[in-house]
Amino acid sequence: MNTLQKTSLFLLRVSVGWLFFYAGITKVLNPEWSAEGYLKGAKTFAGFYQWLTSPAMLPITNFVNEWGLTLLGVSLILGAFVRLSSLPGALLMMLYYFPVLDFPYPNAHSYIVDEHIIYALVLVLFFVSRASKVWGLGSWASSWPFLSKYPRIREWLD
Repeated sequence: MNTLQKTSLFLLRVSVGWLFFYAGITKVLNPEWSAEGYLKGAKTFAGFYQWLTSPAMLPITNFVNEWGLTLLGVSLILGAFVRLSSLPGALLMMLYYFPVLDFPYPNAHSYIVDEHIIYALVLVLFFVSRASKVWGLGSWASSWPFLSKYPRIREWLD
């Protein structure tokens, strides 16, 4: 990768990381926040999303949503565990996509593709490009000598 490509990937990783971190931490810090309102009106897979809002599942749904976004953001900003966090993050984005999807319109201004699809694809890009190797802590952490004994862990760090 040349310097322009590295800079672009770094800036994309950090800015998307900030977007996820902010979305997550504002939910964590707001005791009134719940995913219930978003999920109750699901237009696609309504039964599944209703189950996620059931009294037994809603606390888990909220916790995974709040902390999943926050930790995904931290991972991307720091450039550590990017491979480990990117695929679950892409899955989370797909879970955000389907409740609002009134096929083929995810919203009034989109046709099939909306921001959740773009975020999911960017996260897949981070996974396949090993984005933490570009000015991230993952590259530094994967060079720790004790990790030579654990190549599988090293693989997920960078």
